[in-house]
Amino acid sequence: MRKSGQIIIRGIVQGVGFRPFVYSEAEKYGIRGSVKNLGSEVRIIAFGDHFDEFLKSVSKGTILSRIDSVEVLDPEENADHHPRDFRIVESGTGELTGFIPPDVAICDECVKDIFEKDGRYENYWATSCVNCGPRYSIIREIPYDRERTTMNDFPCCPECEREYSSPRSRRHHAQTIACENCGPALELLDKNGKHVDTDDPIVKTAELLDEGRVFAIRGIGGYHLVCIESSALKLKKCLGRTEQPLAVMGLWDTVEDICDVSPEEKETLSGPEHPIMVLYKKDPASHPDISNLNTLGCMLPYTGFHHLLFSHLKNPLLIMTSANSPGNPMITETGEAVKKLSDCVDYFLSHNRHIQNRCDDSVVREGYIIRLSRGYAPKRIGIDLGSAVILGVGPELNSNATIYKGGFTYTSPHVGNVRNPPTLGYLRETVEKMGRIIGAEYDFIAHDLHPQFLSTRYAKEIAESKGLETVAVQHHRAHIAAVTTEPCIGIAIDGVGYGDDGKIWGGEIFAGEITDLKRVGHLETVLMPGGDLATRFPGRMLYGIMQSDEVLELLSARGWGDMELGVLKKQVERRFNVAETSSTGRVLDAASALLDICRERTYDGEPAMKLESVASAGRCESWDLEYTSDEAGMVLSTRGLLETALEKSGTMNIPDLAASFQYNLARGVAHMAVMAAEKYGLEDVAVSGGVAYNHNIRTTIIDELKKNNLKPLLNRELPLGDGCISFGQCVLAGLLMR
Repeated sequence: MRKSGQIIIRGIVQGVGFRPFVYSEAEKYGIRGSVKNLGSEVRIIAFGDHFDEFLKSVSKGTILSRIDSVEVLDPEENADHHPRDFRIVESGTGELTGFIPPDVAICDECVKDIFEKDGRYENYWATSCVNCGPRYSIIREIPYDRERTTMNDFPCCPECEREYSSPRSRRHHAQTIACENCGPALELLDKNGKHVDTDDPIVKTAELLDEGRVFAIRGIGGYHLVCIESSALKLKKCLGRTEQPLAVMGLWDTVEDICDVSPEEKETLSGPEHPIMVLYKKDPASHPDISNLNTLGCMLPYTGFHHLLFSHLKNPLLIMTSANSPGNPMITETGEAVKKLSDCVDYFLSHNRHIQNRCDDSVVREGYIIRLSRGYAPKRIGIDLGSAVILGVGPELNSNATIYKGGFTYTSPHVGNVRNPPTLGYLRETVEKMGRIIGAEYDFIAHDLHPQFLSTRYAKEIAESKGLETVAVQHHRAHIAAVTTEPCIGIAIDGVGYGDDGKIWGGEIFAGEITDLKRVGHLETVLMPGGDLATRFPGRMLYGIMQSDEVLELLSARGWGDMELGVLKKQVERRFNVAETSSTGRVLDAASALLDICRERTYDGEPAMKLESVASAGRCESWDLEYTSDEAGMVLSTRGLLETALEKSGTMNIPDLAASFQYNLARGVAHMAVMAAEKYGLEDVAVSGGVAYNHNIRTTIIDELKKNNLKPLLNRELPLGDGCISFGQCVLAGLLMR
């Protein structure tokens, strides 16, 4: 039985209240010694009769920590073998493998403190403790101590200093500790950025929101646009996004009243991450001004400010959507917010704590992450990719970055659409900050296969400046590598990805080793008349697949002019400005156009999302599937599916047609995977890509695979969509170059 030792605990032990936790356990077990923070590890010198019990307890960690290893050594020779007490000593530097945890929601105990009458934290919006509050958004450097965060701008008052120093306090060594006397403060501004006098900015904000005013509110990671439901259309029209669904925030009783929430979804909604959850409405037609789909993105209050605001609001719901335009980075600074948003908002509510690292809200649907951000990112995953240090810069849309070093990957929060120069700048900023915190000196830079992506150019800039090698990774193979490193069949179903042949892929079946995935099947390669214009107007996509007079007549009946139809027809005939694609997303767009569900895409994924919403009220039937083959393998005829839908449109209603189209498309994809599994003798089937968020398509594929005794694999740690690509790039680059 040991009575002394040096305990080294490695993992995510920064910003999770680990040292105060160790201190309290030392008091509990009568341990003397010290605890010190060293980058990504904590070193404990411990002496006492109950050493083993103490070791077992501290090895479990805190609520937010992630323990990788626990090592016990003899005390160092120069250690004081007769300390009188246990103390927390000043942090030092060490190996940077643990990183910093994401921002997390305010805990129940701090919420209670906010509403405690005459308590020290009564009505204080930025209340937090060792178990909750901002982390990533305020960190400048590690080790995680107040002086290396943006909270360093707010020196503790004597009362906060006493709690910070007290082992019996929940805020013992809480780096974000603050109160009304010493912490960040709120300020109400008019639409021109001028100060508005008020005794209580939160009370006044609630009053103005209830009157129907639109606000831009500065949160933990950036600005939100906020209003009540009756002002939703006003906000949408001003933003030019009249069709796009908006996220809402409400208390639990309200969310439960308007949406179906499973026990698992409730647990996620109210967990430390507090993401936006895409939930099914109890009444699909309800809240049309917020969302004209059968789903609603809901989140619970996750800061003290939110809880205080709802305590004064009369309205049960708030629209709360990111203030940045789609694909662009979060707005963090008040001056920028006033400049960009004053035409759409009536007031600004700001605070004076600097946002060091912007961070959007995470989005989750049915347990699958759609947007990896607040609460979930930075995301750290243990994986052995060798000794090289690798940077994956991600795709073009829904981008983020991943760094691999020393057995771990670190994936950044959502960045956005790097076609936009400001977002490319945000990607650069994110890579630089994460690389500095991790201490990354790269050996390889992994990027998308597409030579013209700005992210590809960025990767090559870094490589040229540092004399490094780049690794081009095909988009859909990165999708599969993000799911598994084992030999498998891969199903990659999404909107766009540059293929080996220079065409636009997006409905792909792969087989083999992860480092040598062969394309063994795909959706029919069809035409995209006008290229990107076909993604905006789904009717173009419909004609690109079904080049018939019947389709031209259908488009004419919907208002297409003779000149427009003539141009479309000539483009297809002459193959002028026409791309070729096997994209699943584009096929769903065409189906949405055929059924007159969506005539113009006004936000990303709109035609397919509306198709799914309509299909939710329908009943599906099995259709005959048509296959051909080419040099790659089996090819599912999507033209055949659309022709069947058109043929049955006289006898089936639109919801049934939509449901049947999705079902049979999914059956066809699954069948190609089953045939490939039989041919190559593989049982694991990795499924990835943004189309897999579609409930009926995903579950149909999974059911068909299971019927054939195959094992479906889907990513729960990273997004099914392109938010997993940078991770997959690192995986493939690491395996190929080791």
